[in-house]
Amino acid sequence: MKKFTCVDDIGNLEAAVKEALEVKKDRFAYKRLGENRTLLMIFFNSSLRTRLSTQKAAMNLGMNVIVLDVNQGAWKLETERGVVMDGDKPEHLLEAIPVMGCYCDVIGVRSFARFESKQDDYSEKILEQFIRYSGRPVFSMEAATRHPLQSFADLITIEEYKTKKRPKVVLTWAPHPKALPQAVPNSFAEWMRAAGYDFVITHPYGYELSEEFTAGVPVVYDQDEALAGADFVYAKNWSAFAGPNYGKVLSTDRSWTITTEKMALTDNAYFMHCLPVRRNMIVSDEVIESDRSIVIPEAANREISAMVVLKRMLETL
Repeated sequence: MKKFTCVDDIGNLEAAVKEALEVKKDRFAYKRLGENRTLLMIFFNSSLRTRLSTQKAAMNLGMNVIVLDVNQGAWKLETERGVVMDGDKPEHLLEAIPVMGCYCDVIGVRSFARFESKQDDYSEKILEQFIRYSGRPVFSMEAATRHPLQSFADLITIEEYKTKKRPKVVLTWAPHPKALPQAVPNSFAEWMRAAGYDFVITHPYGYELSEEFTAGVPVVYDQDEALAGADFVYAKNWSAFAGPNYGKVLSTDRSWTITTEKMALTDNAYFMHCLPVRRNMIVSDEVIESDRSIVIPEAANREISAMVVLKRMLETL
């Protein structure tokens, strides 16, 4: 595998989950695979789970790890071609990327949507430049439009906890005080569609996601109706996508917060969230602390999803 940015890159999902569960049984079975290989993790944005889980995954595989926080201790990087570089950015990404490639064998990139240009965000300008110019296998540690390592971990978690072949999975918008990217819901929708679950999205009017990720998925604007009979409830905020409202907060309606009353509408569903989560905005204390909350096992599976991706990349070197 030379790149990992979306569900298509992982191939057959049944095989990928099977591999993940095998890796989980013995996380050090392939520790010689990464011997004398180096992972470079590049962060344009903050991270907790992604940084820790991916670094741990690489170490499990015997890799050396270099972590670069672009915003601390590195030159400010220019990303646009044709710019007269007379400002505060002394280095261009087009030189920096191939230089980074000289020092490693695999590159992970984390770069969020900037909400300055939908076209730039949805063309994955930064991530695509790493794929094109680094000369190394590249994987996304969350990009402007997708978070595939998270979605792969979500899929593994659902497969571990489901009690029926085709569970009902509900992705529900929830309120948040800040404008958040669409990457996690886009990616989650893409992976749930590919998995063939009974998948439903619910959100207020104006929060429709790109059809690139949601085509054919039922959208229910009544949250209570959508939650009825759910086996898994995945709560997540995202900002508006469509038209001139791109990147804007249109609502902070607290009636969309996931509470015990909301979960009572489900079929004793499990609660999921990618974390970090704003308590009593996205979800109540009672729900996230309940025995049906699987946010911690879900986060733990981030190590496993990263291991599968890195293992496959190392096998192609």
